[in-house]
Amino acid sequence: MTKQEPVCDRHMTIADVQAVRKIVLLLALGFGIVIFALTGSRYATDSVTHKAIEWFGVGLIAICIAGRTWSSLYIGGRKIVDLVIIGPYSITRNPLYFFSVVGAAGIGAQAGSITVALACTCAGFLVFSIVTQQEERLLLKRHRQSYVAYLRRVPRFFPDPFLWRDEPTLTVRQSRVYMTFADALLFLLAVPVAETCQYLQSTGVLPVLAFLP
Repeated sequence: MTKQEPVCDRHMTIADVQAVRKIVLLLALGFGIVIFALTGSRYATDSVTHKAIEWFGVGLIAICIAGRTWSSLYIGGRKIVDLVIIGPYSITRNPLYFFSVVGAAGIGAQAGSITVALACTCAGFLVFSIVTQQEERLLLKRHRQSYVAYLRRVPRFFPDPFLWRDEPTLTVRQSRVYMTFADALLFLLAVPVAETCQYLQSTGVLPVLAFLP
């Protein structure tokens, strides 16, 4: 568990953070498309191993959708503006990104390859680590000592369930929760995309540069 303290950048704005997030997400998307299009699984598509990896990935995507939606109950519409430190934010400073990395692993698993799943996990972790560091600078600028105390207590990424704390009542912004849920459903697009790539590979339309376990 790491509780790194970011360096405060007084010129950072939310627009800057969003721009960085869009850039790194686009790069990650490009990486994922290349992986799906040009690599194949060492296991036959109708094999038990291949199907088991795919269904395990679907399970991870389901966890991602549920986890992101749960997290949005606490922070929907309040990100950066308020310092949320309860619920999932009491055990990790970035639950939305943590569950997104879980979803990235599930996306990679749709290739029927453990190697691709691990590659997507690492890529997702790298992408969201970059975004997280940008957001931390903005949070430090806005909340100062309150945020310093928070980041010293709660890990940046990997949850520590022993830190759990909550409140008896919670104000929920429904529109934000619905929006997050809808966005998370996009992770499921990996299933038809992977199936399409596998079909195009089997018909020779797409070359397979490597078969990965």
